[in-house]
Amino acid sequence: MRKKIVAGNWKMNENLQEGIALAKEINDMLVADKPHCGVVICTPFIHLAKVADVLDQRVVELGAENCADKDKGAYTGEVSAAMVKSTGAQYVILGHSERRQYYGETAEILKEKVQLALANGLKVIFCCGETLEEREAEKQNEVVKAELDGSVFHLTAEEWKNIVLAYEPIWAIGTGKTATSDQAEEMLAYIRSIVADKYGKDVAEDTTILYGGSCKASNAPELFAKPNIDGGLIGGASLKAADFKGIIDAWKK
Repeated sequence: MRKKIVAGNWKMNENLQEGIALAKEINDMLVADKPHCGVVICTPFIHLAKVADVLDQRVVELGAENCADKDKGAYTGEVSAAMVKSTGAQYVILGHSERRQYYGETAEILKEKVQLALANGLKVIFCCGETLEEREAEKQNEVVKAELDGSVFHLTAEEWKNIVLAYEPIWAIGTGKTATSDQAEEMLAYIRSIVADKYGKDVAEDTTILYGGSCKASNAPELFAKPNIDGGLIGGASLKAADFKGIIDAWKK
């Protein structure tokens, strides 16, 4: 049975002291009331080592929001997969729409990042999704397949065991438009079908696929009830412990 996961992506929020306090609050809540799913918090680089010290990673695992596409060397300002792993982190988010849009990350760059992350023992939360223009042109399937083809579909079935996919409907984030649970389920079912085409039905059935749209405590039960939605990649709602726990608790319902 595939793993259910709720992952928080803090993005560029919380200074170090605030981040430690938030991580401790989330951890203490979930240690006291064990979650019915896997939980990951993905923090800015500067938080990782300190946050690792306050987490019980049997309950709340730790991830980074990115890593470099180079192993080591004269790359000022970059943080390698090996560095991320050395902090105690277990996961890294790669391919997020903000990294693609604002920092020009291409399929080839992401392919290198994925390989380095896996080589250093990290699990990858790999994001894919289409823009409003692409959705309106009904190119969403084509776009998502190209993103997976370009960066992760070269992996072996063994390597694939350390991949979690996250679908981001970029067109429904900050546009005033909303993805329905049926639209989310339709896309995740499609993604699972192309994983099956590549790796076989058994691998596809074992692949965790998250929904990365606007997920909150109020709509999480409806989303998580869909057969192909295995959890969420959560942005703003992961910055308040009670809101984040409300989403995690949807797996109890």
